[in-house]
Amino acid sequence: MLDLRGPSRLIGILLLSAGVFVILSPFLWVFLQSLKYEINILQGSWLFKPTSFNYADVLYSRRSDFPENVWNSLVVAILSTSGVLIIGTLAAYALVHFKSRTLISRVFLGWTLIFNMIPPLTLVGPWYLIFRELNLSGTLTALVLTHIALNLPMTIWMMMAYFREIPHEIEEAALVDGCSRPSIFWRVALPLAVPGLIAAGVLAFVFSWNEFSVALTLTSRHTATVPVAISRFAQQYEVQYGQMAAASILSTIPALIMMFVGQRFIVRGLTMGAVK
Repeated sequence: MLDLRGPSRLIGILLLSAGVFVILSPFLWVFLQSLKYEINILQGSWLFKPTSFNYADVLYSRRSDFPENVWNSLVVAILSTSGVLIIGTLAAYALVHFKSRTLISRVFLGWTLIFNMIPPLTLVGPWYLIFRELNLSGTLTALVLTHIALNLPMTIWMMMAYFREIPHEIEEAALVDGCSRPSIFWRVALPLAVPGLIAAGVLAFVFSWNEFSVALTLTSRHTATVPVAISRFAQQYEVQYGQMAAASILSTIPALIMMFVGQRFIVRGLTMGAVK
């Protein structure tokens, strides 16, 4: 049982409970809407008979492309995450170990920070024109490339934090044993940085899965991702509130699974280097 003898402890528990309620209440409200018929939603009924109609309509209706949209999101998220991890890991290792090129490293890191501060919406127009000239407009390839560009700065900084925590004595011992620098990276540094790979991969996957503004512009009907599909339940003359709520709940499942699996690594990655 909890020890509530201290007033400060009781206040802390109450504040924590209030924070959890504030965070979970919107999700709970959307979940309740997904179990209502349209008439109950419009009437604002709190007492209603739960139904799975909205989920069945989203998943199995002939007019719904949601299963195809889920597949598109999975393809884009997996491919962009893989590309981000490959490029970001190699770049981070090079920036940490090649000390002789300090100026180049600082300029590159400064560019990643500046790029990360630019709102993605301001880049949509140039990207659209570029991909149209390359005949890639409306394709998943264009979306994968843009998501790699958006998530690469975060991955580089996270992986640099992990590589900096690897003791230099380990790599020096490998050099003495005759290992080359690529061999040290593959056999020594990369296995030790696996928690960082997991943390960066989970964050890149979730960010790609939830990205909306770029996907809305660069995709077509058959290449739309889940966030774009959810927005299309709001039409000019009709808003399908129940279907939109059901699709929103379904879309959170992959992201929740990824966050649950990688939560420990994400916390460690975000706080890496904070305490010596």
